[in-house]
Amino acid sequence: MARPENATALVTGASKGIGAAIARALAADGWYVAVNYRSDEEGANATVKAIEEAGGKAVALHADVANGAPDELFAEAEKKLGPVLALVNNAGVTADGLAIQLDDEAWDRVIGTNLTAAFRLTRRAMRPMIKARYGRIVNVASVVGPRANAGQSNYAAAKAGLIGMTKTVAAEVARRGVTVNAVAPGFIETEMTKDVPEAVIAAIPARRVGSPDDVGAAVRFLASDDAAYVTGTTLYVDGGMSA
Repeated sequence: MARPENATALVTGASKGIGAAIARALAADGWYVAVNYRSDEEGANATVKAIEEAGGKAVALHADVANGAPDELFAEAEKKLGPVLALVNNAGVTADGLAIQLDDEAWDRVIGTNLTAAFRLTRRAMRPMIKARYGRIVNVASVVGPRANAGQSNYAAAKAGLIGMTKTVAAEVARRGVTVNAVAPGFIETEMTKDVPEAVIAAIPARRVGSPDDVGAAVRFLASDDAAYVTGTTLYVDGGMSA
């Protein structure tokens, strides 16, 4: 089944960086886009403006996805744009530290935002997608999920869990026209990775960090009709780090 008209994509954490690039890429492919943000209203409005100037349709929606049920966020997106038939779980935080020093608050905050919130949003998104017999869920994981990175046990646990959740939910809804996939970025040029050492870049086969648009292009494909038979997979966007 082809994507219904007026279908909306909800992208969490879309005020800047990877999330903003994903929002722009989906809008370029014809999706109406709900640009979720927690604190950066200016950035979210800039993302919306860029989409509208390119001929797309978008709104900025404020919500802290780590707190509370997602019903209000979805209801607002549906009211202002249309049925949410694509969900991109991009919102994430880090709180790094060696495991022996990592406190409960840092653990809970990272797991809560990167994994628990993604599950709650996915659960809320699935019912209307199943009813429409069309849906796309893309979870933004990380190469840190399947690969060790000292000082990020909480982040790695969350991203590995996200990949596992992706596979399981994909198997549950595959017959209903809903696909569930993940993208796993490596080092992408954002505020979170602006101080990547030269030695790390030298270890990347592509010998460079990626751009947010590289990730946006991958999500655009997974959310497209061309990817209707792609589900339960993780697409690595890492310049060959995971090879």
